Amino acid sequence: MRDLALAEVLAQIDQANSADPTMVNKRPLAQLQGELATDWLNRLSEQPSMELQVAARAHHLRRWEIKRADYPEGRAGYLRWRRNNKAHQASSVAEILEPAGFGADSVTRVQDLLLRTGLRVDPETQTLEDVACLVFVETQFEELAQRTDPDRMVTVVAKTLKKMSPSAIELVGTLALSDQSRSTLAAATSVLEDGE
Repeated sequence: MRDLALAEVLAQIDQANSADPTMVNKRPLAQLQGELATDWLNRLSEQPSMELQVAARAHHLRRWEIKRADYPEGRAGYLRWRRNNKAHQASSVAEILEPAGFGADSVTRVQDLLLRTGLRVDPETQTLEDVACLVFVETQFEELAQRTDPDRMVTVVAKTLKKMSPSAIELVGTLALSDQSRSTLAAATSVLEDGE
């Protein structure tokens, strides 16, 4: 029964994310990112909990509804947008989980994962962060690099790597990236190592 409920919830998340107007290879970006998150999760965790599986699939649930352009430029505006988006995702996932019969404890756990409560101390939260970072590199890194100053991009990537576990950082090296992106990744890794 739990497997059926999980499959139904994942399908509902995919359906919600199919409305993302941003397309990549003729696919809605959020839907693609959810599927890729599941793939990365299965590589990082042998037996992920049902709650972690839901959180991974929902990590960009309806993300396009809260637009970055509606927030001020700069780091403070970006961080506020991210915080608000995580809260939106946590609220949105409850709207799917509760009617599917998930108990209050499971709903709260998924929401805590999406909000990244306990990052660095909760292994599942760290795994979700790893998954989200890997999906970012796989789906948005190249495009971001094209419109970002190279030195700034090294800083962005170093901050991303700092949030990741060593095993997830190793997986970044398996991705098909351009030579320029690999160079940026190497420079960011050096910055990270120098800072430790």
